[in-house]
Amino acid sequence: MKILAVSDEAVERLYSLCNNGYFDDIEVIIGCGDLPYPYLENMVSFLNVPLLYVPGNHDPEYREHDAKTYAEGGSNLDLKLMRVKTFLIGGLGGSIRYRPNGTNQHSQTDAYLRAFKLLPRLLLNRIQYGRYLDILITHSPPFGVHDDDTQAHTGLKAINWLIQFTKPRYHMHGHTHFYRNNLEASETNYRGTKIINVHPYKVLDVYH
Repeated sequence: MKILAVSDEAVERLYSLCNNGYFDDIEVIIGCGDLPYPYLENMVSFLNVPLLYVPGNHDPEYREHDAKTYAEGGSNLDLKLMRVKTFLIGGLGGSIRYRPNGTNQHSQTDAYLRAFKLLPRLLLNRIQYGRYLDILITHSPPFGVHDDDTQAHTGLKAINWLIQFTKPRYHMHGHTHFYRNNLEASETNYRGTKIINVHPYKVLDVYH
């Protein structure tokens, strides 16, 4: 399955690439947070494929009847699981709390409690499909992988636990920025999972 993954920075050049047919073989758009929702909606309109995304710490708090708090035409995957084609995909939004009452910000303990809410559906996946998860989507990186020592960009330990427990083949995240095209810096193998920082966008072929 071919994925266009985006996060943190709206790249206007993607619009012209869409118009020129560069992304005609894209099958799914994945958003890893901190992007204007109109930007995501435009990508859906251009490519006419499913959009799965999680909110970042700069995104508004989701409210069901407020169109400004979600991307129309997309699926907010925060604390949810979906099956797309043959892939089992799950999401965990937000980042570490670095500001009192910050939107979509969580303490390490709260992030664990949120991640535990995925357990019933993960166990059902295991029963139905023989595995928990193929792709994990988050905004934050895991603790100690692609994060840094600033308060705002410390990774979430709950993500490490999710990776160790569910053993997804791929984990995609945003939040920390890489400005060089350096695969060694933005892609890491961790306990058998390929962790990918997608900032600002990446085209990915994923396989079982």
